[in-house]
Amino acid sequence: MTKFTNPAIVQADLTILLEVNNPLYAEARDALAAFAELVKSPEHIHTYKISPLSLWNAAAAGHSVAHVKQTLKRFSRYDLPPNVLRDIDDYMSRYGRIKIERGSAPTELLLTVDDPMLLTELIHHEQVRDFLGKPASDKSCSVNAGSRGALKQALIKIGYPAQDLAGYTPGAPLPMSMRAKTRTEEKAFAVRDYQRASADTFHASGGSSGGSGVVVLPCGAGKTIVGITVMSLVQSHTLILCPNVVAVRQWIRELLERTTLTEDQVGEYTGENKSIRPVTVATYQILTYRKKKGGEFPHFPLLNNPDWGLIVYDEVHLLPAPVFRATAELQARRRLGLTATLVREDGLETDVFTLIGPKKYDVPWKVLEGQGWIAPAECIEVRCPLPGDMRVHYAMSDDREKFRMASENIEKEALTRALLERHPNDQVLIIGQYLNQLDILAERFDIPLITGKTPTKRREELYGQFRDGKINRLIVSKVGNFAVDLPDASVMIQVSGTFGSRQEEAQRLGRVLRPKADGRGAFFYSLVTADSKDQDFAANRQLFLVEQGYRYTITTAQELAGKAPVPAEAVQT
Repeated sequence: MTKFTNPAIVQADLTILLEVNNPLYAEARDALAAFAELVKSPEHIHTYKISPLSLWNAAAAGHSVAHVKQTLKRFSRYDLPPNVLRDIDDYMSRYGRIKIERGSAPTELLLTVDDPMLLTELIHHEQVRDFLGKPASDKSCSVNAGSRGALKQALIKIGYPAQDLAGYTPGAPLPMSMRAKTRTEEKAFAVRDYQRASADTFHASGGSSGGSGVVVLPCGAGKTIVGITVMSLVQSHTLILCPNVVAVRQWIRELLERTTLTEDQVGEYTGENKSIRPVTVATYQILTYRKKKGGEFPHFPLLNNPDWGLIVYDEVHLLPAPVFRATAELQARRRLGLTATLVREDGLETDVFTLIGPKKYDVPWKVLEGQGWIAPAECIEVRCPLPGDMRVHYAMSDDREKFRMASENIEKEALTRALLERHPNDQVLIIGQYLNQLDILAERFDIPLITGKTPTKRREELYGQFRDGKINRLIVSKVGNFAVDLPDASVMIQVSGTFGSRQEEAQRLGRVLRPKADGRGAFFYSLVTADSKDQDFAANRQLFLVEQGYRYTITTAQELAGKAPVPAEAVQT
């Protein structure tokens, strides 16, 4: 293959056009993901964007300037624009130019730089100067007490991400280890190679005292085990923050099953129970609870418990803004973020990088699928028309109402029936955004429904029945997006989504990716109203699936009803 048949075109505005129908597409896609973000994914040409944050994450993960340039040169059809090479040099070289380190006194922090002129600039910069103290040398100055997090936020805003090497408080000691067999069933248990590597990479960062940062692994790949492995390395009291009560109890169950921790060492801190133990597992909701808008957060003191040597942020892409603000004051604690995607719908990826830490470890979903750790998945978008009697109403509605009408399209009921008939013996999850729609489907097909109003005990009963095979159909609202361990689920039918949420698409796909005992693959169906706002937002959600290398097939209700073969024009990603 000559250079002029390569799959990528690198443009001067730091975008990359990647040709899908090219023999080198898959290899180029996986290589670009280390330092570029996918922003568009139509059928034939995908668009990536190189940003300062994507390059800083690459640098923090150990990728060099030479590696990034060589990757672009290898896959680019034309010579690289000179400004792109300069920008890569500039942005990546900024990571590490500014460091935060310990001074000679135990509580002293220093900001150190590689150039005296840079220090002069920072001392006089209006966004930074208030967080800095007196110069200690021509390349260093003191950092005002308590300003470690705020300083890092200010620095990244002016284009200089700080490398935090100041270390962390050890926290109260907590001897623990991983079990070779699970506690109750005595099944052999071993940490997988990639889980161990991600934990070791995290723990090694930031010097001998451990590190901070984010581990990105697919849903179903065992991020909880990564967190537990890190705990066994850190050996200190730990606070674990989760998106909901079900996730809290899954963490507690895993901790007791797979480690030497005992029940009196692990506590639940939620709206239902408030027990602080050496390992405490809490929800984001309880931390952000307050009696009235603008009032105090009464549970924030939990974060400031001096015994914590490690704070684990499960599903870090969901971290609420108030917890970000509190985390700015917790920079002396080790912080581990766990997620399947760094994409945030609120655009706060920079805050994750600054306050939790940079990306430390990332494994492409298709790599783990190839190794058998997650199930192979087929992603199918099924398009159906809007009924004729609704088209005039749709045309006259505003955008939000159009999206809801298209999402709740009554034609999706027949599609759901057809898919249930196609998968009579599979474990099927039906998930959606709108409760009225889910209520109708639950009644029509006599399937149990879980929503935010379902009591936790009832949720756990239904999840347990699904896991045990007593029921093989379950309908869930968006509460099923996160931290639900249903390993035998093999079919997901998404009847409606949250606008264009890529993070939601990641979580929903992850619900069916646990490897199956018989080696079966998984099916992820997305039901979409054709030529509507529903279809527009589905195109954005599709970005995540394409980014991870999944084949994304588009078919129609008619073809599905006739059980027609996959059409030739299917989107090959």
